[in-house]
Amino acid sequence: MKQLTLATLTAAVFAAGVATTAQAQQPAQPMQATPYIGADAMLWEVDPDYGSSRDSVGLRLNGGMQFNQYFAVEAQAGTGGSDGYAELDYLVGAYAKGILPINNDIRLYGLAGATKVDFDYSSESDFSYGAGAEIDVAPRVALGADYMRYLDESSYTFDAASVGVKYRF
Repeated sequence: MKQLTLATLTAAVFAAGVATTAQAQQPAQPMQATPYIGADAMLWEVDPDYGSSRDSVGLRLNGGMQFNQYFAVEAQAGTGGSDGYAELDYLVGAYAKGILPINNDIRLYGLAGATKVDFDYSSESDFSYGAGAEIDVAPRVALGADYMRYLDESSYTFDAASVGVKYRF
């Protein structure tokens, strides 16, 4: 997997921040806080500083509350997959989500928060970040994809690319 650079993430978060400034120039669109849940296929990768990277596929569930068209909070929980060396027991995390609406149906977003990852051989917690996009396919249903850097330890990184579906209540 290609690694997300800090510059890319910074640009995504900056763009989401600029969007809130643009809100003052657009007519107000009232939005009530909206809860959501989702499920994703999660392709994860452990990339050690020395040696070859290993990857596997797991399942990730997410849920959150979108407070307006620009901001949400999200929790994620994932499990599953073994790369022959490590088995992912679970990951859990909480994130702030900056959202950049492209139009009524397409949104880009950046996530930043904290994650705890438990492998069969160790347990680590770290600052996590990522970026993604989603597109509405029905009034309450969206398809989405994102890339997350869950752990950036001194001897390895743990990343995941996910694709899934989200339902808004």
